[in-house]
Amino acid sequence: MLKKIIDKDTVQGFMEAKNITASYAKTFYTASLFLDRDKRYAAYSIYAVCRISDNAVDDPKETQIAKKQAEKIKNDIETAYGQDELRDPLLKAFRETTTFYNIPKQYFDELLQGISLDLTKNRYNDFKELYDYCYKVAGVVGLMMLKIFGSKDPLAQKHAIEMGVAMQLTNILRDIREDFERGRIYLPQDEMKQFNIVERSISGEETDARTQAFLSFQIERARDYYNRASTGIDMIADKRCAFVACIMKDMYAGILGQIEKNGYNVFKKRAYVPFTRKCAIILKRLVTRPCR
Repeated sequence: MLKKIIDKDTVQGFMEAKNITASYAKTFYTASLFLDRDKRYAAYSIYAVCRISDNAVDDPKETQIAKKQAEKIKNDIETAYGQDELRDPLLKAFRETTTFYNIPKQYFDELLQGISLDLTKNRYNDFKELYDYCYKVAGVVGLMMLKIFGSKDPLAQKHAIEMGVAMQLTNILRDIREDFERGRIYLPQDEMKQFNIVERSISGEETDARTQAFLSFQIERARDYYNRASTGIDMIADKRCAFVACIMKDMYAGILGQIEKNGYNVFKKRAYVPFTRKCAIILKRLVTRPCR
């Protein structure tokens, strides 16, 4: 793809997307280095637009500004999928990718629907509601990446969604404190009641036995989604793409292990996988196949 591009603005757009990815998605950026160049930069262009869309609604105190930004992003995507001339380098790179890999606009429509929920919804009654949110903000991103990675098995789509949902559930557990400070709780309200968890329990205080049991339950569900998603990784024909999907799964799932290692105290210590651990995951997967 990039080899055929002579438009300097489009190339500049891909470079901009690379920088956005490197700044905001260090785990994915590390894993992406194992992709061939064209797929790597295509993935960057998709991630960059998704990240900009998500950033638009980060501040719940500026709802009107966020709505205008979200509307602009929606219009930009509409334009990128149209025939009008583009001036924005990033949108040019985005159009090049979505056209070359035949990524449906529907995926971005659903993504924006999910992101817009952050402007109107800050609690989720049950996991069904939460799953719908996770599907829209992350499951469809899995489908976008699958279009770039490629697979001839229709079941791969189901597993790509599971991977996206697993990663979003991991983000939710890692970011409980930050989300709470923004007035948002992405944990099913009915399950909080089941474990006798009140909102002040996740306000930054020390974890108790009930909170640990509750978080353990959430972690096991996320792991179940990772396990199911693993089947889809074997359906990716391109070995380099399958390898990247595999180490992404391992690295992200590793955050769950770090939460446990930190005594489930997600309120005072943000869980992350150290770079040395990421390197160990890569080395292990270089000699271990398949990704299960």
